[in-house]
Amino acid sequence: MVAAVTPSATTARAATVRQLRELIVALDRRVPQIERVGEIAIARAAAEIRSAAVKRIAELECQPAAAGELRSSTPFGLRAERT
Repeated sequence: MVAAVTPSATTARAATVRQLRELIVALDRRVPQIERVGEIAIARAAAEIRSAAVKRIAELECQPAAAGELRSSTPFGLRAERT
């Protein structure tokens, strides 16, 4: 059974995608502090979080869109098209 997509679900999904993209941008801006103890583990965890965020964005964007919802056609919302 497929659940109906409500406007509030659409808004929540869009907000989640936006927050995940902000997270990815922040992780990409991070400069490794090689002199810090544990930096390898921190960098590895950041890479895993980034990968999970990219995967979740793809999952959310593949869900059926509500009428009139804007869906990104390229990563990070560089261009949008109506669905």
